[in-house]
Amino acid sequence: MQPPPRLYDYETDGTEIYRRSFAMIREESDLTGFDTEQEIVAVRIIHAAGDTSVASDIAFHPDLVPAAREALEAGAPILTDATMISTGITRRRLPAANEIHCLLHDERVADLAMQWGTTRSAAAVSLWDELLEGAVVAIGNAPTALFHLLDLVADGGPRPAAVVGVPVGFVGSAESKAALEESDIPWLTVRGRRGGSAMAVAAINALAQKRELP
Repeated sequence: MQPPPRLYDYETDGTEIYRRSFAMIREESDLTGFDTEQEIVAVRIIHAAGDTSVASDIAFHPDLVPAAREALEAGAPILTDATMISTGITRRRLPAANEIHCLLHDERVADLAMQWGTTRSAAAVSLWDELLEGAVVAIGNAPTALFHLLDLVADGGPRPAAVVGVPVGFVGSAESKAALEESDIPWLTVRGRRGGSAMAVAAINALAQKRELP
């Protein structure tokens, strides 16, 4: 099969696209608040957002990067609130063939959500019990999932090694991230209403390996 005639002049090399994109992000963004390792993660989040202004809203617990990388290298699972996140994580970047779990579609979730009067995303978090201790968590969709996770930990439940908490939205998003920042779990967040699965995926892919390009 032959490609169609090219009508437009555009870059076709994937690695070069990444290289140039990251160079543009560094040129156009204020990254002075990040250390070297945090900067690598922040650049990927900005790339996923397509918006250099998001740099001012990215915040790290000082232990986030080492805690997440140590957990992943030790084989910790990754727990997510959205199928888009579990699908988007680049498996070949994971240092220990880490398992990725999203239990949103578990058959128990709908009944739990109805009984508790909460969202399916929050109910799914309650099913992480046996997986949560020492895990790396990535929440990019539902503020209720992040709030529920923090409630579980505060109640003496299993404690994750690190939390990427970037749920998106207008109701509860900013508040759930502020609550995460008050916790003593190593965290990464994007303050305010912005966030989403793409940013969560970008953060996990950057934490999985120190090398920047694919």
